[in-house]
Amino acid sequence: MKVHGDKNSGNCLKVKFVCDRLALPYEWIEVDTRNGGSRTPEFLKLNPWGQVPTVVLDDGRTLAQSNAIIRYLARGSDLIPPDAYLAAKMDEWLFWEQYSHEPYVAVCRFHMVYLGKPASALDENLVKRGAAALDHLERHLGQSRFMAGDVVTLADVALVAYTRLAHEGGFDMTRYGAIRRWIGETENNLGLAPIG
Repeated sequence: MKVHGDKNSGNCLKVKFVCDRLALPYEWIEVDTRNGGSRTPEFLKLNPWGQVPTVVLDDGRTLAQSNAIIRYLARGSDLIPPDAYLAAKMDEWLFWEQYSHEPYVAVCRFHMVYLGKPASALDENLVKRGAAALDHLERHLGQSRFMAGDVVTLADVALVAYTRLAHEGGFDMTRYGAIRRWIGETENNLGLAPIG
């Protein structure tokens, strides 16, 4: 299996985290998205959307969209709850992550880390929506060990990818004790070196 991704992208790292956690054999192919690497004719043959991550399976079929990829890779593993309701709760968080978390937390980080903007220059709506997403996570994780129950699932993988870097987007993570606890436990479960 070949994973085409950019290690600066949390969406791509989700795929790496799952592959590593499940000891799946893969070849990582680094794509320089900031310099047009996902817009080359060769890449667009794999993914006409021109987005990473993109996976080429052993049989040559391709798969895109980070949460679809990790859902496929983790089938039959302990990262997907066997209980149908908990699996649906996991999916609920996967959809929420892409719609209500990543577009704000990750974009604030992108503007600061890669575009060099100070926190004071960030779009006020992005910051407000990112803070609302983190507040929502804090409330949930104050009552639940992980996102969909008492064990790590794909919901944790998906959400930890950018949440562990939220401070790089100007978010004050010292106010989020439950999130910090969860980040540490999730990093430990996934075998990730702690950030910061």
